Amino acid sequence: MSFLKRLFGGGASDAGKAEDAAGKEIEHNGFLIRATPFKEGGQFQTCGVVSKEIDGVLKEHRFIRADRFAAFDDAVDVSLKKGRQLVDEQGERIFS
Repeated sequence: MSFLKRLFGGGASDAGKAEDAAGKEIEHNGFLIRATPFKEGGQFQTCGVVSKEIDGVLKEHRFIRADRFAAFDDAVDVSLKKGRQLVDEQGERIFS
């Protein structure tokens, strides 16, 4: 039965969903960078959120990159690296 569920779109495993939501967070130069890779085509796609509270308002910038990895941990590492790169290059301008 599980084969038929996957064949017709109902077969996303609970383990895969948990991995997608887990990710990791780091603080970099006053910004919070959260890795949020998701499964796409059997691999994990680089994705994340850069956020910072400015004047009492939480600002967020979401990014997705074309890079894909077989291992979830690799996608998390690259997502955090890309987030740091965005912060270093753009700073608060990222939110405008």
